[in-house]
Amino acid sequence: MNKPIGVLPPTFDRADGHAVFPQTDHDETARMNFLTGLNVHISRTLSPGVRTTYENRVKPTLEKASGGAPITSATDIRKAMLHDPYYQQWGALRRNTQEASQQASLDIALRQIDALSAAADALNHGCDTLSLDDGLRIPPYQAAVDNHLMPGSYYTEVQPGDVTAAATYEISLFPIGGASFGAKGDGGGRAMANFVQGRFPDLMPKRILDIGGGIGGNTLPLAAAYPDANVIVVDSAAPMLRYGHARAQSMGYGNVSFTQGLAETVNIKRGSIDLIISVMFWHETSTKTVSVALAHMHSLLAPDGVMLHLEQPNFDDNTPAFDRFMRDWDAYYNNEPFWPKLHTLDVFQAMEDAGFKKEKLFDAGTEADIEPGRFQPWSTIVTRHRHETKDLTDTGRKLSALGGYKGERWWLFGAIK
Repeated sequence: MNKPIGVLPPTFDRADGHAVFPQTDHDETARMNFLTGLNVHISRTLSPGVRTTYENRVKPTLEKASGGAPITSATDIRKAMLHDPYYQQWGALRRNTQEASQQASLDIALRQIDALSAAADALNHGCDTLSLDDGLRIPPYQAAVDNHLMPGSYYTEVQPGDVTAAATYEISLFPIGGASFGAKGDGGGRAMANFVQGRFPDLMPKRILDIGGGIGGNTLPLAAAYPDANVIVVDSAAPMLRYGHARAQSMGYGNVSFTQGLAETVNIKRGSIDLIISVMFWHETSTKTVSVALAHMHSLLAPDGVMLHLEQPNFDDNTPAFDRFMRDWDAYYNNEPFWPKLHTLDVFQAMEDAGFKKEKLFDAGTEADIEPGRFQPWSTIVTRHRHETKDLTDTGRKLSALGGYKGERWWLFGAIK
């Protein structure tokens, strides 16, 4: 069992605000701190007990029923664990904490809906760097569920010009992530910027495309790293784009535009993009979208352009069944139905099928990069479940000389055109 870290996460007052960031009163701040701490406790102290329960109570029963044969089915483990009281309590507490975090964040945003919309509108007015499409149809893979239990998902609008969905999303990153994404929630984007500059020092992109970039939290670090580049955020949800554009404007980013569209059809000149990125995008799509969108990205990239995606690690046939069972929790209880499929999908074959050459594919690992001076250095790890990482080096897979995943908490995969 992992030993408890014995420290508390940063408090909500350390979150880095901006002109459209919702204000919180004393009780709201206290509620966010409580939920953040509870999430950390569940993740770091209680989650290891699920494995202990399995090894000591459930696994022996399964092995007896199988005549001593190895347990290879994550589904069989799940069916057995559903009857165990420790797993029931852990799962219920984790689910309820997720719901409470989302609802508390939504309540904060709705309380000031008019003020938030007015602030965003003032910053967006007269700008040609925000482009919305009233006729865009939200794709089924987003419309079917409220992803990660966020009420109304990313695209719901309570009134014209609404940005509360986006404000809810930004606030909820704090308790749900246990503040592990940094004061601006941009730990993933900062890590990607570091990776690109370190692995591709000669790449000086003129145009950068962030697919599914939402409010641009993970886009802005790339815009800062390449201030001469034209950076484009594409997302299907208008509230996210309104809020994200206003957020970027208030933070002084004049080189970022926000466009409503889909990864698989966004209308951008072929061969005009030097760097394509995404952060935690693919697990909320579909099998068809993966193949169609990757092919579209291949067509958008310029020769020698780089495509880079950040996700949680894929599992493979060598992954222990218990780890696969734990990973699949989000699919059943956190409204992430594509999660299991993506995390067993051969994305390297999918990139090849999309037109990328095998010798130009790569993967690597990274940790969140936390802006110094705001949060404690250990903030990146306090809520990461151990089952969310997997050392893939034991499979012997190494796709290129660019490195390879070595068990880091986040997984990078991509290609050079």
